[in-house]
Amino acid sequence: MSGATGDLKQGRVVAVQGPVVDVKFQNTDDMPDLHEVIQVRTFDKRLLTLEVAEHLEGNMARCVALASTLNLQRNALATSMGDVLRVPVGDALFGRIINVMGEPIDGKGPINASETRPIHRDVTKLRVNVETLADTKREVMETGIKMIDLLYPVVKGSKTGILGGAGCGKSVVIQELIHNVAEEHDGVSVFTGVGERIREGNELYFEFERDGILKKVIMAFGQMDEPPGARFEVAKTGITQAEWLQEQGKNVLLFIDNVFRFVQAGSEISTLMGRVPSETGYQPTLSSEVGDLHERIKAGAGGSISAFEAVYVPADDLTDPAVVAIFSYLDSVLVLSRERAQLGLYPAIDPLASSSSNLDAAVVGQKHFETAQEVVRILTKYDELRRIVAVIGIDELSRADRLLYERARKLQNYMTQPCFVAEAYTGRKGQYVQTAVTISDCARIIEGAYDGRDEREFYMIGRIP
Repeated sequence: MSGATGDLKQGRVVAVQGPVVDVKFQNTDDMPDLHEVIQVRTFDKRLLTLEVAEHLEGNMARCVALASTLNLQRNALATSMGDVLRVPVGDALFGRIINVMGEPIDGKGPINASETRPIHRDVTKLRVNVETLADTKREVMETGIKMIDLLYPVVKGSKTGILGGAGCGKSVVIQELIHNVAEEHDGVSVFTGVGERIREGNELYFEFERDGILKKVIMAFGQMDEPPGARFEVAKTGITQAEWLQEQGKNVLLFIDNVFRFVQAGSEISTLMGRVPSETGYQPTLSSEVGDLHERIKAGAGGSISAFEAVYVPADDLTDPAVVAIFSYLDSVLVLSRERAQLGLYPAIDPLASSSSNLDAAVVGQKHFETAQEVVRILTKYDELRRIVAVIGIDELSRADRLLYERARKLQNYMTQPCFVAEAYTGRKGQYVQTAVTISDCARIIEGAYDGRDEREFYMIGRIP
């Protein structure tokens, strides 16, 4: 983080209310701007970073702490740094874990980065070429995962939400995406842990290390034990890393786990600031905060940022205002099904509950679109038939329904796939399947080319042998 040019303005801490700190300055001219950084030392000599959130009467700046305010004393000297929070960027961050302030937290020593970037950017200035971008053809990015490429194609610059509870395979899908983008496309990834469990971040780091993909990943964590300021701003720290990589002409996968915790942290800050909540209890700035975050995720000249966001749905209520605000920016929603996970159908994406606006003939081509639509139609009919079969048995179905039922079972099994990052658990070698192969194989199953083959032959394979 860089300091200001010229004399640094100083004030005094007048109040500490949990993670909210009020700093009083002598003159109006000394008042720092919004988002500017103030540094103060605690009683035990620890340097604490504050971020200005709002201005109060009497030359007071109300700040949000980015670390614990334990041992912070009243009347402590506070120094305005004259700049917003800046974090290091560059190739030196690959394989490293940083916190919201860009400081390493992996015990591997300092990060030798020659450049820093502010984590706050005016999104209105990022849209200067919006007319040009609107005319640009949306480019599909192949992931090598059959179900995603066929039914929920990832377009460069798009945003995909992943919904799923513990044990449904969310982490495996994320790791497989990172692995395939790194290995097949020489792409890079930024993983941002927002308000999730420390254990999960720790396990993810060692899994990346074991799978040999850590060197292509930058990790930024603001975990569950940190104050709301850190959990809220770390999402922007991650996006800042992704923006720098995009400017180098890279196709970046940005993972945010969990984007709901970003909203939740903003709600906590709003309450601590004493702002009147909206009628639903969330912060009055909910829409603008979610918008500011998502407007920075886009495709540009040379590179792109494609986001995969884990979304926690409180009480499974899809009408929750935070969930609605997040969903309005998503191009695709992948719903992971516990039932499919229990049946061993990995990746456990529910093809009927999930959706994608990128599945359009103008984007993916007519053959891809028609094949995907037919797959969904067959799986929808299968969902109806399997309830009947559970009661009366398959022999009671008409010939046409039985044929469709059997083809649907083959399609369902074909949509499973051995993952590179799960080889240790499955004992099966990972498979990368090109989209053209997936479309061709599915079309042949639909046409009946494999009607004489057992459905078990299609389970956990790459392409059809």
